[in-house]
Amino acid sequence: MKICIVKLSAMGDIIHAMVALQFIKKELPNTQVDWIVEAGFKDVLENNPHIDNILPVNLKAIKKKKSAIFEQYKILKTYSKNNYDLVIDAQGLLKSAIVSKIVAKKKIAGFDKNSIRESIASIFYDLKIKIPYKANAIDRNMAVLCESLHIDYTKNDILAKEKFLYSSLHVEEDNSSYIVLVVGASRENKIYPKEKFVELLNKLEQQTLIVWGNEDEEETAKYIAQNSKFAHVALKGNLDKLKNLIENSEFVIGGDTGPTHMAWALNVPSITIFGNTPEYRNTYITPINKVVKSDSIVNPLKLDHSDFSIREIKTDEIVNLYYDILSNKNTLLET
Repeated sequence: MKICIVKLSAMGDIIHAMVALQFIKKELPNTQVDWIVEAGFKDVLENNPHIDNILPVNLKAIKKKKSAIFEQYKILKTYSKNNYDLVIDAQGLLKSAIVSKIVAKKKIAGFDKNSIRESIASIFYDLKIKIPYKANAIDRNMAVLCESLHIDYTKNDILAKEKFLYSSLHVEEDNSSYIVLVVGASRENKIYPKEKFVELLNKLEQQTLIVWGNEDEEETAKYIAQNSKFAHVALKGNLDKLKNLIENSEFVIGGDTGPTHMAWALNVPSITIFGNTPEYRNTYITPINKVVKSDSIVNPLKLDHSDFSIREIKTDEIVNLYYDILSNKNTLLET
């Protein structure tokens, strides 16, 4: 059997879907599993033993140059020659549904019209999975990927998952323990203030590596490092390096963004800081992976981009949760 998963972006969304791979390969070990993804996020999937082929596209190029649509269509038609038994659209957008339609020779699975924001996408699907749009993103991805293949699972199975991000760098570069601090995010109102990050690190008194992805985030990282003797700016790296850095860390703290979600995927303790995005939807709470949320009420169907309530979260709340998680981790190790 050959299946193709369509999950184009973004990093956190891809990670939330990847957890299903280990369940698919366990139940259907001889199935070929390919994955279509935006080229910029290809490295998130790299080195995963449960993916047979990573198939990159560059649909974002179409926004800059309309004629790029012909090149991308040609690439997708090439992928269609793999003659998949099932294509699963785990994105639930019109563009991902169109991608699925171009690639599929047989059946397409996806969410039903009441389970996605762009309901028109469901007209492309032969098999339609029902789960509320407001439901947890990980539960939604597990539903569309596993139920499409008639694979049974429980929430406890998800909680007991094996880590599922893989780096080509297998040796720790530094044997000292450290926290990873994720200072950036896709939107300004998802970013915790740099001044409060300084205050937080000075209270924790733990050696910390700050990861960054662009010039603004680098400047934030430098500011924090200049104002806290516990902070150090990580060298610029790629996603392979980031996976390795997080896997070998003791703890990850950051906003609702892909690098922070890597911690859950790698079974590393973490705190995710939420403001105007829904914590109940975007994370899976475990004894070692928890969240701090502002007081604002969030509607996942209509995010309030003027909501900067993340700035009001007190550092003591994060500090207290940090020690609670370490206590949970030690208890788990003892048992």
